[in-house]
Amino acid sequence: MFSSIRYSLSVTKLKFMATIKGSSFALRRLGVKVGEGSRIYTRSFSGEPWLVSIGDRVTVAPGVDFITHDASSWLLRDEKGRRYRYARITVGNDVFIGANAMILPGVRIGNRVIVAAGSVVNRSIPDNCVVGGVPARFLRTFDEFERRGLATFRSEADKRGKNFREQVDSIVDQMMAPEISVPAKARAVNGPEVP
Repeated sequence: MFSSIRYSLSVTKLKFMATIKGSSFALRRLGVKVGEGSRIYTRSFSGEPWLVSIGDRVTVAPGVDFITHDASSWLLRDEKGRRYRYARITVGNDVFIGANAMILPGVRIGNRVIVAAGSVVNRSIPDNCVVGGVPARFLRTFDEFERRGLATFRSEADKRGKNFREQVDSIVDQMMAPEISVPAKARAVNGPEVP
């Protein structure tokens, strides 16, 4: 009970400090190690924020959870008493962690890594990787992502317009993502398209 009250108070304190001084300042006050030039848009750092270390030029999107303990250990007891598992989380430099990803205890995320939105990271990730999924798995190297992105993504120099909306509208990608693959058997069950 007291730990949940303490957690609620720390979240409230974090929200207040983030509003006044910025999220990196607030997180550092709670014990999270945050490098230079990092943008942290989440407030979910478990009950042990001092066990999380974030490098330089890291973006952490909204909804990301850093979980530094395994609460299921609460179920384990013997003559020595209850069991606990706490573990550090370390994030390297030049990392992007997508919205609603979950980083589990004991994970080290290397340098130049992208974690796709919604991923569950339960194993450490070496340098130069793009990962995604539940659980997270290797998708490609960061070098491959960088080559493709530099060749196809629009640049700052391409923006036109007087305000933010006009600038974004000037570089919006007009192509929609390709459709997912649906087996022929499933298409036949749905019948013909309705006009």
